Amino acid sequence: MSKLYPVGVQNFEGLIHDGYVYVDKTAQIYELFNTNKYYFLSRPRRFGKSLLLSTLEAYAQGKKELFKGLALEKLEKDWTVYPVLHLDLNTQKYDTPESLTSILNDNLCTWESQYGARESETSLSLRFQGIIRRACEQTGRRVVILIDEYDKPMLQAISNEALQNEYRSTLKAFYGALKSMDGCIRFALLTGVTKFGKVSVFSDLNNLMDISMDDRYVEICGISEKEIHTYFEEDIHALATATVLTYEETCAELKSNYDGY
Repeated sequence: MSKLYPVGVQNFEGLIHDGYVYVDKTAQIYELFNTNKYYFLSRPRRFGKSLLLSTLEAYAQGKKELFKGLALEKLEKDWTVYPVLHLDLNTQKYDTPESLTSILNDNLCTWESQYGARESETSLSLRFQGIIRRACEQTGRRVVILIDEYDKPMLQAISNEALQNEYRSTLKAFYGALKSMDGCIRFALLTGVTKFGKVSVFSDLNNLMDISMDDRYVEICGISEKEIHTYFEEDIHALATATVLTYEETCAELKSNYDGY
């Protein structure tokens, strides 16, 4: 039976259920989750950040059955179920102040339908704080927060200073909720393309660990050369036959085609 390549597949649960090849990153995910509390990871677009967050979400939700045969199945003993707040800023086009507030409001409404709301929580940041607090109180577990492409609004407004300042102001307050609700948070990971130093999430959260250049997690996204040979060795030989190249020539072409990644 031929392998199913997960090209463009960003949902871990769907990937596993549908039988796609998964390059096992779960040992690193286990270490990440159980070593520190706040993390930031920078990687280029289309580099596996969304799949990483989706895998973390499944782990935090205690979905043990999805990790059968993976490193995490043996590493994790408790499989505690945590409340998860997963915010994906990758899907919206950001060209007006309302485009950011609308996606934040939509996510807040979804979480409030599950954990409730208070009339006094009138701002986006107050609502976020209230949701984190109630999720912790109602479940008896601290909250896992996953934010995908935290910087996309600011990147899209890079040539519009007024709009970028608007986005900075909104996100400064919104991400500031993480510091305010520290006691209710078990784990938080923010991913993006770059690190905007003026956004308060980096100034307020002085214990935010930037793992972008950390050797321990260098392979947590994407596929390394070693993993190519571990998971796709037969496929490389098949490709060599199909292209009438030697095995060595095929490996060299693959490396050249993907700029060394």
